[in-house]
Amino acid sequence: MTSEVTSCTKKCRGRPKVFDREAALDKAMTLFWQHGYEATSLSDLVEATGAKAPTLYAEFTNKEGLFRAVLDRYIARFARQHEAQLLCEDKPVETALLDYFTAVAKCFTSTDTPAGCFMINTSATLAASSQAISQTIKARHAQQEDTLLQFLTQRQQRGEIPMDADPQALAEFLGCVLQGMSISAREGASVEKLLQITRTTLRLWPNLIKA
Repeated sequence: MTSEVTSCTKKCRGRPKVFDREAALDKAMTLFWQHGYEATSLSDLVEATGAKAPTLYAEFTNKEGLFRAVLDRYIARFARQHEAQLLCEDKPVETALLDYFTAVAKCFTSTDTPAGCFMINTSATLAASSQAISQTIKARHAQQEDTLLQFLTQRQQRGEIPMDADPQALAEFLGCVLQGMSISAREGASVEKLLQITRTTLRLWPNLIKA
């Protein structure tokens, strides 16, 4: 009986830990978000995730593959939730923009994640040798402007924005405001400061939608 218990104990102790992919992605996301793609090494990722290098290679192929998975995770966890605030058709156009910008401002200044926008932070420090990653980030970031354009075009068709207004120009302007908010958050701006920027932008809205 004793030998059976000992044998079972040894087997249980030798059982490998199950790799938690989502937890590993969240930990890797924090590193990339804080330090950027270039400055985050594989050894940093191994230490942060608690996974061995062979495990990470088997799951993601390389650092670039891990980053792409992290980017998808960021989109799912944050960007889509923010966009849901924007694309709620029951809200008036200005309320939808206020809710969207407020959600983004809170994300940029949250103490649970590094300050600023993940995509802007990681793209700002990319070297020329990381062209493939740079193109991926640019394509993902362009989706934000595309979402704004989709939103503005729909609201124009509903009559909330004059037909002679330019949705593309409006989307580009709002995208620039969001980028500025990210940089301000990275430099230490509070959520109140970002919400002030949001309110100022919305006060300008009646003039912005004029041709």
